[in-house]
Amino acid sequence: MGKEMQRVLEFYSGIGGMRYSLMKAQVNAQVIEAFEINNIANDVYQHNFSHRPYQGNIQSLTAADLDKYGADAWLLSPPCQPYTRQGLQKDTGDARAFSFLQILELIPFLLHPPSMLFVENVVGFETSDTHAKLVEILEKTNFTTQEFILSPLQFGIPYSRPRYFCLAKRKPSSFGNKFLNCQLIQSPKPLFEPFNADAKEDDLPLEDRHNLLQSCQPIEKFLVLKNPSNDTDVEPAASTAGVSNDISSTSEEDNGHEYDSLDKYYVHPSLLERWGSAMDVVYPDSKRCCCFTKSYYRYVKGTGSLLATVQPMKRDKTSLKEQRLRYFTPREVANLHSFPEDFEFPEQISLRQRYALLGNSLSVSVVAPLLHYLFSEAL
Repeated sequence: MGKEMQRVLEFYSGIGGMRYSLMKAQVNAQVIEAFEINNIANDVYQHNFSHRPYQGNIQSLTAADLDKYGADAWLLSPPCQPYTRQGLQKDTGDARAFSFLQILELIPFLLHPPSMLFVENVVGFETSDTHAKLVEILEKTNFTTQEFILSPLQFGIPYSRPRYFCLAKRKPSSFGNKFLNCQLIQSPKPLFEPFNADAKEDDLPLEDRHNLLQSCQPIEKFLVLKNPSNDTDVEPAASTAGVSNDISSTSEEDNGHEYDSLDKYYVHPSLLERWGSAMDVVYPDSKRCCCFTKSYYRYVKGTGSLLATVQPMKRDKTSLKEQRLRYFTPREVANLHSFPEDFEFPEQISLRQRYALLGNSLSVSVVAPLLHYLFSEAL
């Protein structure tokens, strides 16, 4: 009580996932400035927060520029492409890593460095040269770090999206659980509720993995579009008639109104014939779905799960065509990211753009409790 409001800078702000997480964390902090180079993402951010992020190149910022904000905390979610398994893994040699490296290298020259840092990225970042540089600079500038790899599944959300997180506090500030210092923790325990403190999600014993999934809510809790009562009369959209994994853009696809019709979300039979064996199919009662990438809806292979709208009696013996697969809508993807109900896209943002922006965002259900822990005072 009585403590001053913490001033926060939000780098790579995207569509506001970090800010929503800070709000959900219920800490005495506010975003005083956000930074994002993507103009479309800034349209969405401004629509929801009535504030447009700074859109200049982060690499142009100087130590003097950052000192002017007098920020207590930096929240950073830099581009993941230099480190993702699907990318070229060029690490520090990737131009998309340069701005993050530049920000890190300014820390020793700040007159008023932040007392807290929070970094989010893909699994794989923790073994990168960029990560090594991050840890090196934080150690030299008197920060203590705790690192995590966590998935929404561990927080009751039926969504497999493991991500790396680095939490850092500048001495004399310290973490509540000091025994976690300089460790990489791969479970919410002992910060939240226990599962297995030392195991990765995919390496858990079968019994523990079963218990983890059973703790999740079913996917149907996150759905917006329900099957129409006469869904046998609804046909998949003919606009996706190509057999390529790439779904061609159509006027309907570019319509931002996701509630107009179910038609645009159904997967065309020709895609089922070619790519059906590579699709991840889930059901309303499923308690896990795959991570949605920025290419979801554009590609059907390896970009996220598809929902069976007809529940088969025997899943292993019912054809995919009979199960009438559809894409999750952008609102449903936002729900699985744990975005609040009042989050919305401006009307001018196309369907494909919505999926791309969500694919680059983060899980509020995971980040919020981590931020609450970061901002909490050590006892």
